[in-house]
Amino acid sequence: MSLRVGVAGVGAIGQNHARIYSELEQADLVAVFDTDPARAAEIAGQYGGKPVSDLSEFVSLVDAASVSTPTVTHLEIGSALLNAGKHVLVEKPIADKVSDAEALIELAAEKGAVLQVGHIERFNPVMSQLEQHLDTPRFIECHRLSPFPKRSLDIGVVLDLMIHDLEIVLHLVRSPIASIDAVGIKVLTHREDIANARIRFENGCVANITASRISPERMRKIRVFQSDAYLSLDYQDQSGWIYRKEGIEIGREAVEVEKEEPLKSELASFVDCASAGLSPRVSGQQGAAALDVALEITQMIEAAEADQ
Repeated sequence: MSLRVGVAGVGAIGQNHARIYSELEQADLVAVFDTDPARAAEIAGQYGGKPVSDLSEFVSLVDAASVSTPTVTHLEIGSALLNAGKHVLVEKPIADKVSDAEALIELAAEKGAVLQVGHIERFNPVMSQLEQHLDTPRFIECHRLSPFPKRSLDIGVVLDLMIHDLEIVLHLVRSPIASIDAVGIKVLTHREDIANARIRFENGCVANITASRISPERMRKIRVFQSDAYLSLDYQDQSGWIYRKEGIEIGREAVEVEKEEPLKSELASFVDCASAGLSPRVSGQQGAAALDVALEITQMIEAAEADQ
């Protein structure tokens, strides 16, 4: 039997959730929730499901749901679903405060519900290639650039974009953080639009992460250096290269990637986890850990701004 699923918040991101749920055989898109009734009706008209603008009605209709509303509403909407025993995929960041993230985690555990966080790059096919070839990372460099999005302006670029790479780096390194240096600049909004963070881990690994939402180009790349190889991967093109030492030369080989839509893989995995009660690939705890680091970086940037 198909899982009854819904989408809370059908802006640019939520619309894609609705589209993919409507395509998944193991899911039945039954409800679309938005505080704008016209928008809910528009998306439901395209992809199916009942358009609703009342949260309690939405909760009553679904077994599981994506929450792709503004970050400040994640606790309220996620709690309403989890309290009713419904499974939740909450878009990143999991919340705007670590205490809110912990509340969602505790509630999911109490109700025996799946709580997954939408860190989509973990479902990018280049990640499996990276994990297969990864041994002990010594230096990681990430670049995530995009033109001005005109959305998610309630948060800065660290919580909007950099948090993707923070979660991946924490997943790959798996060592406590020793220190963080960060800088950020406001350009078009009242929050940082460009940011860089240099993170040192207790095991000696260093990660240098840059994010911008005012770039003329789009870029989503990660480079990982370890003792025997250098991996350069492109999330956007789903391609990459592995460089290895061969005597006194460096050999290069292409990474074989079977291209697929990461969001479709992410939502299919969520439906499978919700249907079988499995642990998600990106848990609430992992989402909260990334949020914790992102907020520390944001606070460093704000403190530096206040001192100028």
